[in-house]
Amino acid sequence: MADTRTPTRRASSAGTSRKAWTDEERAAMQEAARERRASSRRSPAEEREQGELEVRAKIAEMPEPDRSMATRIHELVLANAPELVPRTYYGMPAYARDGKTVCFFKPASKFKERYSTFGFEQNAHLDEGAMWPTSYALTEVTPAVEERIATLVKKAAG
Repeated sequence: MADTRTPTRRASSAGTSRKAWTDEERAAMQEAARERRASSRRSPAEEREQGELEVRAKIAEMPEPDRSMATRIHELVLANAPELVPRTYYGMPAYARDGKTVCFFKPASKFKERYSTFGFEQNAHLDEGAMWPTSYALTEVTPAVEERIATLVKKAAG
């Protein structure tokens, strides 16, 4: 007897192919791999010097208002936590301690989002009870925002 059943298809694969990552996300991951390779070959002094150059280059590439916000945040981080080493993190300005990212600036233009983000990674000393924020949406850097960022960076670097 002949098999008369028709093969079934999964709904998600029926004639469509979905990208798991956007082009921007894929580019960021490739940049992160390049950053790790380059970083592994540098001395601490070279890491700080080269990191500063790379961060400034990334900031210069940003459109406004991301560029102005990133420039001001860069100044704030270096003034309030000089022990943090500037570096790039997935192609974004970031600051590290012992080779591990503590905080970063994600421009809105990077992933076509409506606001920029100033965020913190696991190595930031921001723990506060059972729950605390790890990133902040930014639409502009006002004096009040500058004060808050300075306080957070000092605590995170702690």
